[in-house]
Amino acid sequence: MMTEPPIGAVVEKTQSRFGLVVLSARRARQINAYFNQLGEGLGGYIPPQVHSLSRKPLSIALEEIFEDKVVVAPIEE
Repeated sequence: MMTEPPIGAVVEKTQSRFGLVVLSARRARQINAYFNQLGEGLGGYIPPQVHSLSRKPLSIALEEIFEDKVVVAPIEE
């Protein structure tokens, strides 16, 4: 089974595997929260930024990272 997008290409976007895990997990939780609050009218979460055939929040998050819709922002000191 082939993953889309390729994990190697997504890791390059975050510069490390750890960064990819943290970013994709955080965004997947946001996407999951967005889907859970639909219909409540609250609008507190950002919807998925890519059109995806996947229904899994983590797969959607990886697609967003691959397409540069979600990026790592450096922490200012």
